[in-house]
Amino acid sequence: MQLVGHAQTGATNFWTLKVAGFSGASSPALASDGTIYQGTFVGQLLAITPQGQIKWTFRARHEIKSSPAVADDGSIYFGSRDRTFYAVTPDGKRKWAFETGAWVDSSPAIAADGTIYFGSWDGNFYALNPDGSLKWKFAGGGIIDSSPAIAADGTIYFGSHDKSFYALTPEGKLRWKFPTQGEIVSSPAINSDGAVYFTSTDGNLYALNPDGSERWHLRTGGYTESSPVLDAQGQVYLGVNEYKTGVSADGRKLWQEGSSRPIEVSPAVAANGLVYFGTGWGDLSAYNAQGQLAWSAEIGRGVVPTGSTTIGPDGAIYECDGVNLFSMGATNSAPAARIAWPMFRANPRHTGRVNAD
Repeated sequence: MQLVGHAQTGATNFWTLKVAGFSGASSPALASDGTIYQGTFVGQLLAITPQGQIKWTFRARHEIKSSPAVADDGSIYFGSRDRTFYAVTPDGKRKWAFETGAWVDSSPAIAADGTIYFGSWDGNFYALNPDGSLKWKFAGGGIIDSSPAIAADGTIYFGSHDKSFYALTPEGKLRWKFPTQGEIVSSPAINSDGAVYFTSTDGNLYALNPDGSERWHLRTGGYTESSPVLDAQGQVYLGVNEYKTGVSADGRKLWQEGSSRPIEVSPAVAANGLVYFGTGWGDLSAYNAQGQLAWSAEIGRGVVPTGSTTIGPDGAIYECDGVNLFSMGATNSAPAARIAWPMFRANPRHTGRVNAD
């Protein structure tokens, strides 16, 4: 482990771990025992202790952009640009591997019955059984690198480069699809009332009802792949190009704060109401729901854009600057909000399912 110094205000650095190569866009996931799993763009899945020591390294053949997800039994699932989707045991052994026809950048979602869902650049959306066998696959009309979200009734949502947003039944049948005017590269968020939120590169943030009808849309002009998250009042937070953005539950832009670079990552909402906004370039800021800055921290060098912020059950904040993984605490720190979708992939285990934790 290599420690890297940094200047900060309002946040305390617990530890810093230098990641081999760099972390790419993979976000850290947390197991119930506190182990942190981090994918890297040099094809490594790292298992890290709560104290910041590497437990083991699993090697795929190519880059890992997909964020890992942790199942109830501790299995870790993720995709790789070697066209393979992996299952790894908690002690770092390969459990099984499933070959697709192209890159797997989509982060998996895990259903209550253990079914694993993910998309591929081959244009297919896959459902696998926990033993790695194919349950079904659905052919979309373009690349699927959007990560799926699972609603309380089992409906699976995801977007595609074919400019459509899809809702599938747990049996793999099309429930409905919603057309947009741009590729959909971000991942959806689901509220407690079943509403689903996503962005399209057509520059809009959409809110849909569970039946696929439009609740509202907001013209943001956004093109980045920052995925929305929600707070207890139904407010939506996301990155819009170079702006940290808050949107009301009824689709009005509430506030924006500028950043020096495009924001490709998602914020996270803590139980104390603060919204942690990393830019993916080595800085982290906390805002209240009205957009007032609570604190900010310069945590690293910001070499490349990287994964989204994760909040642990103990309130620890996990953030990357591209080459380092940081574990931090903050003034009045709190765990993730106990709501439907407070962070990327919904919860610290990154199951991509409402009410999984």
